[in-house]
Amino acid sequence: MPQTLAAACSFQEDIKKSRFAAHATPVDSVAEAMAFFAAFSVAEATHNCWAYRIGNEYRYNDDGEPGGTAGRPILQAIDGQGLDRVAVLVVRWFGGVKLGAGGLVRAYGGCAANCLRAGQYLDIIPTVQVRCRCGFAEQPVLRARLAAAGAQILAEDYDAAGVAFVLEMPAVAQDGLARVVANITRGQSGWEVLQPPEAAAQA
Repeated sequence: MPQTLAAACSFQEDIKKSRFAAHATPVDSVAEAMAFFAAFSVAEATHNCWAYRIGNEYRYNDDGEPGGTAGRPILQAIDGQGLDRVAVLVVRWFGGVKLGAGGLVRAYGGCAANCLRAGQYLDIIPTVQVRCRCGFAEQPVLRARLAAAGAQILAEDYDAAGVAFVLEMPAVAQDGLARVVANITRGQSGWEVLQPPEAAAQA
């Protein structure tokens, strides 16, 4: 099962007079990753290099370091830890001693890896989004069953016939909950999968 960070973490080290500071955080979208990089980049630092992986999406940036010596090693550190939905920024203050291409790869990749190792991990549980509905009289029982199954109500829309829900739930609970909801609503739930587990796992 893929894992992500439970919370943001940081790590700092000095390598041949250059200071490297790594910051890592869990993210659910590219926008979140870019906002994190913008928030933690240091304008007066020499380089702000980063990488993220969110499912099949990934990107990295060398920020002026020789190509392939900073962003890619950071991404490899993420992949090497088996992590997903993670963004890592490594800030460098140049200390006057050149590290060479190999030294840069080791410095950026090692700093990122040490940062990630310092964090706590969480399993990523695939979820699915579903739309269903029920009458007003069925609503209390349905809400209780949804909560017991770990389903979260993302939206609800009332009309003359009752209420329509948009739900998010663990993918493993979907089939059982669909049967429960069908029984409660006597087959009138209109159960519709909006986001399959495969898409949710990579979102």
